[in-house]
Amino acid sequence: MSVICTSFPPIMRIRAYSRMNPMYAYSGHIPLTPFENGFLAVGSALMSLIDTRRADMVAACGETTAGPTLVKLRDIMLESSEGRRILKEMPRISSQTLDLKKLRSLPENTFGRAYVGWLDTCNVTPDSREPVHYIDDPELAYVMQRYRETHDFYHALFGFKVSALPELALKAFEFTNLGFPMTALSLGASIRLKSHQRARLWGEFVPWAARCGSHARCLLTVYWEERWGQDLDEMKKEFGVWDPPAGITIPRPSRVDFP
Repeated sequence: MSVICTSFPPIMRIRAYSRMNPMYAYSGHIPLTPFENGFLAVGSALMSLIDTRRADMVAACGETTAGPTLVKLRDIMLESSEGRRILKEMPRISSQTLDLKKLRSLPENTFGRAYVGWLDTCNVTPDSREPVHYIDDPELAYVMQRYRETHDFYHALFGFKVSALPELALKAFEFTNLGFPMTALSLGASIRLKSHQRARLWGEFVPWAARCGSHARCLLTVYWEERWGQDLDEMKKEFGVWDPPAGITIPRPSRVDFP
C-alpha cells in the first residue's frame, strides 16, 4: 500500500498520490478521483480568492470546475472551419512559436501590432500560462490550454490593462462568452477592490461584459495566429464586440463602441 507523507498540505498530498497513478493521458497529466477533484476545486477556489496572485490555484480551479463547459466549447469549435483547424493542428502560444520582431513591424492598428504593444506596455511575456494537469481527455485538455494561452489576446483586443479591475471585467466577459465557472467565481475577488472600483465593476463593466460577451462570436473559435495583419476595428466588428467603458484600457487612436 502506498504511503503519502501526511506533513504535506492536503492539495500537495493529492498531487503526490495522483502522480502514482499510471493512467496518464498526456505529458503533465495528473488523474484525480471525483473526491480529489472536488476537494481541489474547493481548496483552489478559496486560495484564489485569498491570494489572486496564485496562478497555480487559479489554474487548478479552472480545470476542476470546467466540467461539461469544455465539451460544449469543443463542440462549438467543431462547428466552425477555424475551430476545426485549431483542434486538428493544436497550435501553441509561446515566445518560441511567435515572431515578436515581425509583429512589431506590422502597421498600426493591426491585431499583431496591438498584441505586441500590449505585451511591451504591460511587461508581459507569452510564456506566463500554467500547463493543464487535471483534465483527463487530451482534446478537452487542449481546449483549456488554448483558452489560457489566448487569454492575453482578449486583453490586446480590448486593450485591457493588467490590474484587478480590468482583469475582473475581462473575466465577466469570458463567463458570458465562454461559460467557464471559474471566470464567474473570480468576480468574488471584487470584495478586495476599493469601493468606487467595485461600484464601476458592477455598475458599468459587468453590464458591458454581459451584453458584449453574449453578443460576440465564441472567441475560442478564432485562429488568432492567422489574423496578425487584420485591422483591429474590422476584427471587432467581425466578432461582434465593442470596447468597454473608458478608464481601464490602454489608450488607442480609435474605438469601436456599442453598435
